Amino acid sequence: MSKAFTKENDETEDSAPDPAAPALPVGAKNYMTPEGFAAMRSELRQLSRDERPKVVEVVSWAAGNGDRSENGDYIYGKQRLRQIDGRIRYLTKRLEIAEVVDPAQQPNREQVFFGATVVYVNAKDVENTITIVGVDETDSGARKVSWVSPIARALLKAREGDTVELRTPTGPEQIEVVSILYPDKAG
Repeated sequence: MSKAFTKENDETEDSAPDPAAPALPVGAKNYMTPEGFAAMRSELRQLSRDERPKVVEVVSWAAGNGDRSENGDYIYGKQRLRQIDGRIRYLTKRLEIAEVVDPAQQPNREQVFFGATVVYVNAKDVENTITIVGVDETDSGARKVSWVSPIARALLKAREGDTVELRTPTGPEQIEVVSILYPDKAG
């Protein structure tokens, strides 16, 4: 494989958007909770200040060892450096367009809005709890769903006791809001 072909692939890979990056709807704002914003900023700081300099040091050392074509430290290091740089670019762009919304400051706590933790039951009387967060903060294990997800869209502006229609692949499903919780106001 020629160096030109390898370099061409590197440039293509660098310019491609991150396939794992969650998409924002066209014209939508990148809402985030203060915790989500802080976590992304912390990750960016850790990558920029700690991880990237260490990888650059390894790549520089490996490059000084001669033949780079069969140098695993060099090859892996360059690949890891591209991954880190891509993640840094992604985090920087997302933080630049972020609009931080503190759910603890929500004045209307009787309705479902961004940042609410909602307990609801479905038609089979199964209770579920979700927290509505930003696109970059979703975590299915922690039951944090994006504000643009179908369940969040169905629940937005609902009140306790309301029944809303959730559109699912198997057809519409009725869900009832049991309770709405927001974080306590600090201070």
